[in-house]
Amino acid sequence: MTNQDILSGIVSNAGNAFVNLTVDELVNKALERKEGVITSRGALAADTGEFTGRSPKDKFTVSDEKTENTVWWGPVNTKFDSAKFDALLDKVVKHFNGKDIFVRDAYACANPKYRLNIKVVTESAYQNLFANNLFLRPAENDRPAEAEWLILAAPSFKADAAIDGTRQHNFSIINFTKKIILIGGSGYTGEIKKGIFTVLNYILPQERGVLSMHCSANIGEKGDTAIFFGLSGTGKTTLSADPNRKLIGDDEHGWDEDSVFNFEGGCYAKCIDLTEEKEPQIWHAIKHGALEENVRFFPGTNKVNYEDVSVTENTRVAYPIEHISNIAVPSMGKAPKNIFFLTCDAYGVLPPISKLTVEQAMYHFISGYTSKVAGTEAGITEPQSTFSACFGQAFLPLHPAKYAELLGKKLKSNPDVNVWLVNTGWSGGGYGVGNRMKLSFTRAMLTAALNGELDNIEYTAHPVFGVLMPNECPNVPQEILHPRNTWSDKAAYDTTSNALAEKFNENFKKFEEGTSEDIKNAAPKAVQAQ
Repeated sequence: MTNQDILSGIVSNAGNAFVNLTVDELVNKALERKEGVITSRGALAADTGEFTGRSPKDKFTVSDEKTENTVWWGPVNTKFDSAKFDALLDKVVKHFNGKDIFVRDAYACANPKYRLNIKVVTESAYQNLFANNLFLRPAENDRPAEAEWLILAAPSFKADAAIDGTRQHNFSIINFTKKIILIGGSGYTGEIKKGIFTVLNYILPQERGVLSMHCSANIGEKGDTAIFFGLSGTGKTTLSADPNRKLIGDDEHGWDEDSVFNFEGGCYAKCIDLTEEKEPQIWHAIKHGALEENVRFFPGTNKVNYEDVSVTENTRVAYPIEHISNIAVPSMGKAPKNIFFLTCDAYGVLPPISKLTVEQAMYHFISGYTSKVAGTEAGITEPQSTFSACFGQAFLPLHPAKYAELLGKKLKSNPDVNVWLVNTGWSGGGYGVGNRMKLSFTRAMLTAALNGELDNIEYTAHPVFGVLMPNECPNVPQEILHPRNTWSDKAAYDTTSNALAEKFNENFKKFEEGTSEDIKNAAPKAVQAQ
């Protein structure tokens, strides 16, 4: 049975099948069905129910002839039996019988060479609005006849773990052979978005030689593309939102031989502590057609209180990229000129900006380092190192070295590309002793890198991490460029630097098998205190 046959059966047996409703129609349906309310700024606000975030332990991949020897099995990619999947798929399809459903045509990849056609079936109007906002929207005369990839999202269906093979009642399962994503027991829309991202992370690197990336990207006035990698809290969204540069996209991209292209047609931004001053682009994108999730209001009003985290700290807004004024149309740019790895180093060890060799870039790409500090999550009272391979480990179906090797190949074939490690964290000491790097200094360093002002200056290698630290940078105090100089206790810096190097090396052990010697040799090396 083809995906089109499955879809046709679902539609024919549904109570009502609402196909490709407009934004206005979806919003009206959501209100009619009491799925949400309209905020003071015109957006639809809906709650996602029991789950307000992804559930990584309940994400599975079907193990079969196609995936058995290609998927990076382990904590990130958990095996699911193909026969169990078929049985569960049949249950979900029958679950839709007699229910109102919402069907949407969409696609991923702004570069038409890699277009992935998607059919999305949801139980609720707000989920369908999310799919409309986050995926690319085909014109009426350009809708795919066949369902290449089928997403079935059924929040009210609860699995029986003992029978169905799941961990508990909710699940998100990818079947690469049948090209189906099956989601049940959770109304959190991010499962839909990240399911397709995982699919592209499997298909594009292996089959098309395209590097799939969890990053933001923008274009300068001269047509130069910049890419920004960074985990939560590193400033990726803030720093890539530059009024002098057009946004390609904020989260998921591909890099082929000569272009960087957005996978998506929208943005899924965090709302916690959102203000117009801090994030003007996101703020002004929240209007009619946008979907806000799990937010709460000031008492007696429909005005959102973005500081209210009583439901979750993971409050979100989903909007089409056209809600941002300064965008690239289409969502593509040339191959990158500059790549930035953003990290918030709470230990105050890493330089505020440094240049990486190809091998160091591959090493730091696999490492995906940042640190969490007190106040970012419950229970964290001192800095904690966090590593997420390729800055998006949860969505990598292949071994991280596969992506790093593809990055290295592209860097070697594009020798003019600069890769920068940027520390937006602490200087002059670690968290509680030093100070957070000023945003104005970070912006000045990025501007200098983008303008080529760091191309022909002298650099000094960091004694432990080996990265090249500029000896000067326009509009940045020289004394902060080499982090050891900012510490009053130099011996304490050396000790902390060695300790952080050890954290890197310990984390990297799990990637050593399948990783080349050149990448492993780019690891930091502890030195004796001076």
